Amino acid sequence: MDRQWIRGVCWCVLTLLLTAPAFAYEVIEVRDGGTMTGIVTLLGPVPQPKAYNLVTFPDPEYCGRISNGDGWRLLRDFTVDGASRLKDVIVVLEGVSAGKPFSVSIPRVEARDCQFLPFATVVRDGHGVEIVNMDPVMHDIQAYETSRSHGTRVLFNSPLPFNHKHKRGDMHAMHNHLPGRSMVQQFAMSKGRKTFVMQCGFHAYMESWALTVDNPYYAITNHEGQFVIDRIPPGDYRLTVWHPSIKQPLEQAVTIRVNETSSVNFELQAPVGRRTSLTVQRPPRFGPEALGRPLTIQPLVERQ
Repeated sequence: MDRQWIRGVCWCVLTLLLTAPAFAYEVIEVRDGGTMTGIVTLLGPVPQPKAYNLVTFPDPEYCGRISNGDGWRLLRDFTVDGASRLKDVIVVLEGVSAGKPFSVSIPRVEARDCQFLPFATVVRDGHGVEIVNMDPVMHDIQAYETSRSHGTRVLFNSPLPFNHKHKRGDMHAMHNHLPGRSMVQQFAMSKGRKTFVMQCGFHAYMESWALTVDNPYYAITNHEGQFVIDRIPPGDYRLTVWHPSIKQPLEQAVTIRVNETSSVNFELQAPVGRRTSLTVQRPPRFGPEALGRPLTIQPLVERQ
């Protein structure tokens, strides 16, 4: 047998072993599992949202259906209730090697009224994401992986054609948002990056964030900052609490006991100081006259 061919096969096998995931999750029947509940609160004043002058982006009339009434779209990345309980926090139980099955393999993100919904979700490495355009305008999907230590890398960039099920003639029509053609993009994270972010290349105020998970023991806080993770195999784990706009996640060791419900609350410190130069300017540098045509921006869906 040819020695060079043997060496080639051995090299391929070695490469596969070195690049294969060190952690492989196993689905098993969970008996006498425990439950983890809690509430996440934001400490400090809620940061000001980023502001985008709609005149400087495509489709200002349609996208202005969500605006502040003065022609600006606000990107509110911090959503809290009256008790400062924080929405869109991803809570992940790290170190679970076997347990209940994943309920979702590929998350679905909708482009609706020129915003991505949900704002925060989870993804699985090597699987992908589904994007559906609910708008009668075109979007440009730009997806990145990022981390504080390794920086940012482009995962994919693809146009998302406008939804033909809605008439473009009346941009202010209160349509029912029938789903357009689904676009599924597979991707693989690299260098230990865990953060996935998606933005529209045409409408910069459209963002969606995700955290990579390798087990189904995660939760995303609701409007009251609450989370629940159930059917957890008893044992010792690490709980990670992450919000897209807070640089440093919180971590805490937890113990799950047989048939018991454990409760743990977290407080995330709000960023302080000026986060961005994207603020509402009065008067704006560019007004409707810059387009050279009549322009009406009405917040018919939401006045921010």
